[in-house]
Amino acid sequence: MGDVIQVQTGGKLYIAGEYAVLTPKQSAIIKNIPIYMTASIKPANQISIWSDMFDYRAGMAADVNYTLIQETIAVWAAFLGKDVADLRPFTLDITGKMERSGIKFGIGSSGSVTVLTLKALAAFYHVKLSRDTLFKLASYTLIKRGDNGSMGDLACIAYDDLILFTAFDRRRVRTWIESYDLKAILAKDWGYGIEIIKPALSCDFLVGWTKEAAISRDMINLVKSAVTDDFLMQTQKAVLRLKLALEAGVKCDVKAEIENVSGLLAALSPAIYSDKLKELKAASQGLDAAAKSSGSGGGDCGIALSFKEKDSQTLIERWQTNGIELLYQEKL
Repeated sequence: MGDVIQVQTGGKLYIAGEYAVLTPKQSAIIKNIPIYMTASIKPANQISIWSDMFDYRAGMAADVNYTLIQETIAVWAAFLGKDVADLRPFTLDITGKMERSGIKFGIGSSGSVTVLTLKALAAFYHVKLSRDTLFKLASYTLIKRGDNGSMGDLACIAYDDLILFTAFDRRRVRTWIESYDLKAILAKDWGYGIEIIKPALSCDFLVGWTKEAAISRDMINLVKSAVTDDFLMQTQKAVLRLKLALEAGVKCDVKAEIENVSGLLAALSPAIYSDKLKELKAASQGLDAAAKSSGSGGGDCGIALSFKEKDSQTLIERWQTNGIELLYQEKL
């Protein structure tokens, strides 16, 4: 029936700018996490989709578990100017749960599935997609679904790199969806920014998993009303200073700005720093390191930058003592 094509997408975590980036023109620094999902796609007699999240296969008939993948396929068909029924049929299998024992890591699984499905379809239909078009198609899919996120996760996953993401006006894009076809929307200037950051300092980037799941959508709905103009202004300044400090390799400024954005989040809402995330952060005290929550908070993961190998080991041990698992580690 033809060769199997495989593609992958990773996850993401916020280093700075979460919550602020829900507002247009605000920026965030987001790090790609190379914990991958894999899609395998091959020709078939009819469209068939399967994910290792579920114990059954589906087609294109409405299915609550497969809605995200089905809607992404429908967007792809619109991108090609076709009806779903007219697509060359395929079997699409997705593996690589971003979770353990049913508890998600919180590194962007829905975003990763959307980008992954689009990458697989592009490869199958021999369509070359730029990273920007991939990002726009994934964002269009989630906005159409009513997703309330910033779409920064999609930018990071599509680019698979450490980025500075500047948010676009999602409400405006939502109104476009009601008035224009997909091709016309993709051709418009959405007003976002995606810039790859190349750090000039040597440190360990560590991800600690609390093993407590948080639902980003619910956290956003809980916290977003607390966001003030002052929070936005202070966070934007800190994010841009952190970007400059990373690129210039100024360790003291990197640590200071991570502490700064962490404090702004803690003051924004007590819901962000769960007890486990407080322990994750406190573990960096007295070390040549800085730690904070990541993303919507309330659980999931936190991150740390550590500037001495010995301190990285101490931090990891302190996390383990508090039931926090080292999910990922790399040298920046």
